[in-house]
Amino acid sequence: MTFTDQQPLGSPFSAATPAEDIVADLHLSGTTAVVTGGYSGLGLETTRALTAAGARVIVPARRPDIARAALPEVSNCEVVPMDLADLGSVRSAAARISDCLDRLDLLMAVAGVMATPERRVGPGWEGQLTTNHFGHFTLACELYPLLAAAGGARVIVNSSAGHTLTAIRRHDPHFLTGYDKWLAYGQSKTANALFAVHLDALGHNDGVRAFALHPGRIITGLQRDLPLQEQIDRGWVDGHGNVIGAGFKTPSQGAATGLWAATSLLLDGRGRLYLEDCDIARVSAPDQPMDDGGVRAYAIDPDEAARLRDLSAAATGATPIPR
Repeated sequence: MTFTDQQPLGSPFSAATPAEDIVADLHLSGTTAVVTGGYSGLGLETTRALTAAGARVIVPARRPDIARAALPEVSNCEVVPMDLADLGSVRSAAARISDCLDRLDLLMAVAGVMATPERRVGPGWEGQLTTNHFGHFTLACELYPLLAAAGGARVIVNSSAGHTLTAIRRHDPHFLTGYDKWLAYGQSKTANALFAVHLDALGHNDGVRAFALHPGRIITGLQRDLPLQEQIDRGWVDGHGNVIGAGFKTPSQGAATGLWAATSLLLDGRGRLYLEDCDIARVSAPDQPMDDGGVRAYAIDPDEAARLRDLSAAATGATPIPR
């Protein structure tokens, strides 16, 4: 991949497309997907759309009882306990999934946290980097044999326009010198984008292709750690919590780009790309406003991806993906 590949394809879909339109003419019987966070927000919309098209969906969930309660009307769906911030839990979930599957067609990393208070997990790791990146990195590594066995699997990683806030802070990735909730979020979203670059580079010979994406601006449970007043001050919602911000999507519209990434024939033979609004995003200038769209060059740089791979592998001890 070169940066010139980061050009829109002219997709028939757009920012306004809902999830159900992406899968309307698809027949996914025989397809198996793992969707993290698949019981709330964008993940729930993703699970509903995939199962409606005939796919079998496994939902790893930190709160399995709540997940099952949220999915009673969704057929062909199973819940597996998993906490992304606990790598032992991630490995247990991966082992349980591996015991019941011989192949995995789709891994969709939708779960995440945003702008949380400072939280230390594991050996003192910063919580957002751990949940959003280390957890998904470990899950993908452990499930890689199933992805390779599918002979055409796709891995879809939800990043965000928040990646424009910062590159990987190699000097202090865990914010030991002072915590900033938004920079920590931005770093984790850059990590999500770079992980897709790394995974595709290693996996494409096995038919495993990876994409990262910005789902759009959406109010979901992702904002649960943000005080209402902060959301009001940012112009996202009114005093009653109703969405008033310009350009905000519904959860269904927010799930559409991930579903397009998972299923579009336009992406056959492609990978290592950053997507938005159901198309490939352009590379954005360093001073371009976050809400203008696009992807920063540092978030799709293969050398940065390799450095993050080394950092992540050393930290997590995850099973290496064959080179």
